[in-house]
Amino acid sequence: QVQLVESGGGLVQTGGSLRLSCAASGRTFSRYVYGWFRQAPGKEREFVAAIIWSGGTTYYADAVKDRFTISRDNAENTVYLQMTNLKPEDTAVYYCAAGWTSSYGGSSYYTPSSRYDYWGQGTQVTVSS
Repeated sequence: QVQLVESGGGLVQTGGSLRLSCAASGRTFSRYVYGWFRQAPGKEREFVAAIIWSGGTTYYADAVKDRFTISRDNAENTVYLQMTNLKPEDTAVYYCAAGWTSSYGGSSYYTPSSRYDYWGQGTQVTVSS
């Protein structure tokens, strides 16, 4: 079992920045992939970014590429999502997730939420215009 706890959400103006944290505990295997997803009211949960813990390979949704950066701290067992140049359309509940990596893995493989077995409770990000 893996426990994930997100933090760092809040209210920010358009163009501002936030850094989300996801603290992982339990059986935090190095063969995991960690992802960030978001869900806006009335919309489906969508992929934002993912990082392979071992090696640090990253993947991003087109909507956030060049604005968001996913990273991890091995010593702290924490995954971060640095968000810059935030837009109102980034407003959503952001979820951290963990799942097993695969030799078939690639950007399209890690995009579906079904690839992830463990989820945090979510943190709200609101971007005002």
